[in-house]
Amino acid sequence: MDKSGQIRTDFAPQDEAISRLHALAFGGDYQGVAPWGERLRRHSLTWAGAFLGDDLLAFVHVVWDGGAHGFLLDTVVHPSHQRKGLGQAVVAAAVDQARAAGCRWLHVDYEPHLEAFYWSAPGFPDRDGVTKQIMRPHP
Repeated sequence: MDKSGQIRTDFAPQDEAISRLHALAFGGDYQGVAPWGERLRRHSLTWAGAFLGDDLLAFVHVVWDGGAHGFLLDTVVHPSHQRKGLGQAVVAAAVDQARAAGCRWLHVDYEPHLEAFYWSAPGFPDRDGVTKQIMRPHP
């Protein structure tokens, strides 16, 4: 990330910002605010965001089983900031946090067109007991 932005982990989640980013990145219509803060605090081990000032540009979180397994979810990058390393940076931060919390396995499922992203993401594949799980959609 460049000097004007920063990666933050376990930041105070802003439901509006995450909901809008999620809608933009996944190409859906904005359907209003989802309870991201509640979800993250209830189910996630950690989360990471890329910020430019107060603007959230990228996001990912790790849910877990309370033990050795974590699951990387909702990796999103604002469409106008994609392919600039922000996704890689938030994934790397989430992987580091999960590893520090004792996760020995980190799984991720993704659509086939994202395979190159996850194969090259820091911490993947199979580095220090952290791995990925490939799940392809049924035809």
